[in-house]
Amino acid sequence: MKAHPLFLALALSTGLLLQAAPASADTLLVERVRAESGNLPARGQSMAQVEARFGAPERKHAPVAGPGDRKHNPPITRWDYAGFSVYFEHSHVIDAVQAKSHPAEVGPKPVQ
Repeated sequence: MKAHPLFLALALSTGLLLQAAPASADTLLVERVRAESGNLPARGQSMAQVEARFGAPERKHAPVAGPGDRKHNPPITRWDYAGFSVYFEHSHVIDAVQAKSHPAEVGPKPVQ
């Protein structure tokens, strides 16, 4: 089978263009969060430990519990700091979440 000269020229020029273009990429929200996650409270820390290390939060939200018994729907409390929020089950950290670095930052779409 004989290769068409136009096809070969197109393939060659595309390859050269790809090599000539400098590589650049945006930093993804996920990558930023992974890089900065070392500066967040660790799972299992107490409220006292978090406050001792990070200071008083900007805002403490009231505990919210689901319907029924506390064993299956424990109270969840949220503390907001400048760059992150901390979620507590009873009085221990269950998660810490980075805030957006700026309002235009795009992350995962919210669950609807």
